[in-house]
Amino acid sequence: MACGRRKASSVPERSTTDRLTPRKREIVTEARALLEEHGAAALTMRALADRLGIKAPSLYKHFPDKAALELELVVLSLEETAEALEAASDSLPSLMNAYRTYALAHPHLYRLNTERSLPRGDLPEGLEARAAAPLVRVCGGDMNAARAAWAFAHGMVILQLNGRFPDDADLSAAWETGADAFEG
Repeated sequence: MACGRRKASSVPERSTTDRLTPRKREIVTEARALLEEHGAAALTMRALADRLGIKAPSLYKHFPDKAALELELVVLSLEETAEALEAASDSLPSLMNAYRTYALAHPHLYRLNTERSLPRGDLPEGLEARAAAPLVRVCGGDMNAARAAWAFAHGMVILQLNGRFPDDADLSAAWETGADAFEG
């Protein structure tokens, strides 16, 4: 299983947040800030309403429930992951580094996006494919190789976020070794 150089993108870039009203974008922005600052347990409709200076029932005029709000955060995370990978150079190590950098910079958002089933039916059309496209391309269109490389990257990230490596572990060397194995 080898992942080589990336070819030009055939998946168009698009902003999924354009489908939200300005007020919904404001709510999602504050929800993200609350999540990033304090973690998923702190993301409640009441805490979000307090942060926005409104009463919690007012949020339900914009989002039917917390799951709908969390869906928008997942969409945001997938869109940003796609942007990070699209900006990376044309090698698997570069893509893996971009993935790792994004995940470590946004650990709570990353966990929200990856620790549950992906609500595929509710995602904007093409978003999941856009997020996966750079890796699929660098793996020559081989979905199994791309999935294996992604599983390696996710495993490394989540183990690092969870503090599972010893303090003296050279994680950069481990990432490089993993990427090299896939490029083989």
